[in-house]
Formats: sequence, structure tokens, C-alpha cells
Amino acid sequence: MATRLNMLPEDCISTILSLTSPPDACRFMLTSSSLQSAAKSDTVWSRFLPSDLPQLLSRTHTQLTFSSNKDLFFQLCDSVLVDSGIKTFSLNKVSGKKSYVLSARALSIALSNEPTHWTWVTHSTSRFAEVIELKTISNLEIEGTIDTQDLSPNTTYGAYLIIKVSDHAFGLDSIPSETTISKDESSVTNTAFLCPLDEQKQQLESLFFMNRRRMMEKRVVKGDARRPSKRGDGWMEVELGEFIVGDKCEMVKMSLKEVKGHQLKGGLIIEGIEMRPKC
Repeated sequence: MATRLNMLPEDCISTILSLTSPPDACRFMLTSSSLQSAAKSDTVWSRFLPSDLPQLLSRTHTQLTFSSNKDLFFQLCDSVLVDSGIKTFSLNKVSGKKSYVLSARALSIALSNEPTHWTWVTHSTSRFAEVIELKTISNLEIEGTIDTQDLSPNTTYGAYLIIKVSDHAFGLDSIPSETTISKDESSVTNTAFLCPLDEQKQQLESLFFMNRRRMMEKRVVKGDARRPSKRGDGWMEVELGEFIVGDKCEMVKMSLKEVKGHQLKGGLIIEGIEMRPKC
């Protein structure tokens, strides 16, 4: 294929490559020195950049410097702080689709400004200036919203609460939390736990508190009882649910709530909510 492409004018090659994908363009750069110029051209890489690029660049926390559209694309594949540093934006290296993270400051967290319940702290592994740590509270309510025009159309997104659990955490999994994804007038509710599965602890609780646990679990909707999973950045994430972004603009609400157990809980550290393509 590379041999046949070599016979075409460079602008034609660039147009053809712009209809492929970022990994394809990178592969063509390696297959033939004569194709390298076309594969690196701004014509190709402009097609992989989001259509609302000017608005995105105006929202960055610090000005980006780049020498080409290819350079800019790969800069945007790393997390870029936007909206005064309370959100991050990134592109998927394979598909070019958008992801966002709403920091804890961009979320609605009940009583988050009450120092008896929550404290705002810095964290060495966070991309944000602040994260929030739960001291003690009975009702846990966390909600984030995003306009689908900020995301990639015709894409299924997953929403994930990014957390850590401190060594002195308590009461977080006495009852499953309810997670909800709402869009327009429709909503889907599921359940999740905030701590990783500890089989030894689970066995002890089953031995001593099984009846109480079963009684409390009847207060929440039936769901998958998802558990946190490890991320590559040292944090954990709990899937809140998924939603489909179509062609029209809609507001999506993502929430995690535990308001039915009436038990004190603490030790949860929240970095934010991430929305990223599932495929």
C-alpha cells in the first residue's frame, strides 16, 4: 500500500491519511521516508483534533506552545488543566475522542464547606491543587454535571468517581451507595461500594453482622454492588454508570449517594469524576 501511495501527490496522500487514525498516521511515518512528510502534515493531524479546538485552547489554565498540529495532538493526549484549573481535558491517543475530569472543586458535595465534616487538602499524586477528605458525616451526597457538547458525539461514555480510602476510614461500606446517571428525564440507578473487597473482613462481618447487613441492604435499590478498581495514577475509581452522547446537546448528571444507612462515615478522599469513552 505504501508503494502505491508514493505515486500520488503529497496533498492527496495527506487527504487519504487524514481519513485514518492517529496510530495509522504514525505507522505510515515509519514505513516510508517519502510518506513521512505527508503523514506529519498539519492537514492530517488537524482532522484528529476536536472541532471546538479554539474554544478548548481558550479554556486552558496555562497557554500551550506547539510547533505543529501533531505536536498539539499529543500534548492534548496528556491531561491539560482547563477552566481555572478545576477540570482536566484529554484526547484518546487511538481514537482522538475527548475525556474530562471534574475535580472535587467542580462537584456538588453536600456540606463540603463545613470544616467539621470535610477538609480541603493538597495531595502529591493529584493533578489538581486540592482534593477533599471526609472527616465524618452520616449522609454522603456527591454530584457532577457535564454538557454533552463538551464530549465526542456518537460515543458511549463511562463516568468514574476517583477516590482514595485512608487508613483510618470507617463506616464507608456499612450499606451500598447508590449511583445514578441522569440525562433529560431518564435515569439509571445502580449500587457500589467505596472500599476494595476485603475477604477476611467480609467473612467477619458475615459471621457477626449478617442479619443487620441484610436488613440495611434492603433499604437501597438492587444493583451490581460494584467495587473500586486501581487506576494507573495511583488512585482508585468506582464506575457510576454510562451514558450515550448523541448529536444534540444535553446535560448529564452523575451522582453517588449514601443517605439511607444513617451511619457515620469518614476517611474517603475524593479527587473528582472522570468521563471517558468506553469504546
